[in-house]
Order: sequence, then C-alpha cells, then structure tokens
Amino acid sequence: MFGRRKKTAPQHDESVAEIEVDASRTREDSAAVVDGDAGGDAELAADLGPFDLSELDDDRESLAASRLDLGSVLVPLPSGGQLQVEMTPAGAPQAVHVVTQHGRITIAAYAAPKSPGQWREVASDLSTSLRKDNSEVSVETGPWGRELHGVTANADLRFIGVDGYRWMVRCVLAGPAGAVSQDTPLVKIARDMLSQTVVDRGSDPHPVRTPLPVVLPEVLISQLASAQQQLAEQAAAQKAAGQQAPQQGVAPQGGAAGSGEPVDPTQTPPSGPEEGPRRGSSGSAMQQLGG
Repeated sequence: MFGRRKKTAPQHDESVAEIEVDASRTREDSAAVVDGDAGGDAELAADLGPFDLSELDDDRESLAASRLDLGSVLVPLPSGGQLQVEMTPAGAPQAVHVVTQHGRITIAAYAAPKSPGQWREVASDLSTSLRKDNSEVSVETGPWGRELHGVTANADLRFIGVDGYRWMVRCVLAGPAGAVSQDTPLVKIARDMLSQTVVDRGSDPHPVRTPLPVVLPEVLISQLASAQQQLAEQAAAQKAAGQQAPQQGVAPQGGAAGSGEPVDPTQTPPSGPEEGPRRGSSGSAMQQLGG
C-alpha cells in the first residue's frame, strides 16, 4: 500500500515555455513506478487516493521515495514517462507534465473551500469553455465520479477532478484521437497515478481555484538550468547568424531555439508523440486554472 490514513485523522467530506527533462534520472532519487496494465478500477477501489498528507502515517520523506515531490503534490511516475516542465514568463515553474508514448498527463492541486463541490463547478465551466471552442464534450463516470471527455481540433482531452479538504486535484489527459477514451492505456495509467497521488495543501491561505505552488526537486532544477542555458546559447547563435547573413546575401536559417520545441539536455525524446498535443487556437480550456 502506498500510504495508510491515520486512524485518528478525521475524514473530510499567458505565454509559457516548456522544457523536457530526463525522468529516468529523477527516478534514481524518487523511484516511482506506475504500471497502467497492472491496475484498473476494481483495484483502485481498495484504497483510493488522492491522499491528504496530513492524514497519512507515512512521513514526507518516505512518501517522496516512491513519488516525484512537487511541493503541493507528490506524484508517482509511470515507467518510461518523460517529464516536461512548463514555465511562466517570469521563469517560475507552472506545471509539470508527464509525457508517455500514449499521450500527456498533468496532475495539479488547487485551493478549494472546506466543503466539497468545487470540481462540479469547475467541470461545468470547462464544458462551457470547450463548447465555445467548437469541441465535442461528453460527461462520463469514472472511479471518482464525473469526468469530462473533450474532442478538439488538435487533441482529445479528458479531465478528472477530485475534491479534498480545502484542496481539489485536477488530472488532465491529452492525446491523439481515441487516446483518452474509457479503458485506454493512457486513461489507466492516469487513474493509477491519481490513485497514488499525495496532496500537501499547507496552511497558507489561497483564494479558491488558485493553483497550489509547484516546487521542483533539485535534480529537476539542475536539468532546467542546463536546458535554459542551452536555449540561451542557441538563441544567441541564431541572432549572430541572422546579423551576418544579410552581409553574405544568405537568408538566415531557423534553429531549435526559434522553433519553440522543448529541449532535453540529456537524451532524445521518448518514443511516441514527438511533442505534446497542441493547444486550441484560444487555449482557454487548457490554460484556465480549472474554471
């Protein structure tokens, strides 16, 4: 079992950059393993997460030994998953995506009221936003109840939400056509990850629906620094080439830094999709914080 609840604990009803990092190196410190073929809804029901850190017997250090510690959430990693860090224009981490051969999974926590019900409101707002983007939307039932399935021009999406005590977790799946239908490998992997996720709400006040802080472990910070330095060097080289080209009568050639593609400083991208599914033209459904 990935974490037992304390017996005495009460039960409570813009523009960004994405950089790939090496998940295999992260697993050396946080040996998380999720096998989407070895789980399933029947097994999830035995002791279904996400768990509140304050309600577990295990301490944070032991939980982080089998999960990726992102501050507000501790998330298990699937075998073969690649991490993709989304940064704000100011350079702060905004989200961490897990890219698999089947598609992309993003698990994040948000501030919520003490009483449950925020996910129902968020799901309604997401549904409205997706339909405004001319996407097909259906409501389905999963292990935690209401799930949204959206078919957009660029990707198929599935939104899974779970209400906790003063927090809400949202899991977003994105993949090619058919990848997020019920019982597909991507959906099984995501549900297994979500069922073993631990939430650390903290005691600081946050407005409802505000994303809880993402804090990267040192191994990711180091890889990000290397990747950002490489991007800066590529941009400088491209700028220098662009200044010299008119003098030589040769048009400047675009490079990786100008393409907007994520950069992995340690290895080539995993098999499967070469890049994460693109956002819709307005980006409203994928970029809003949950409503």
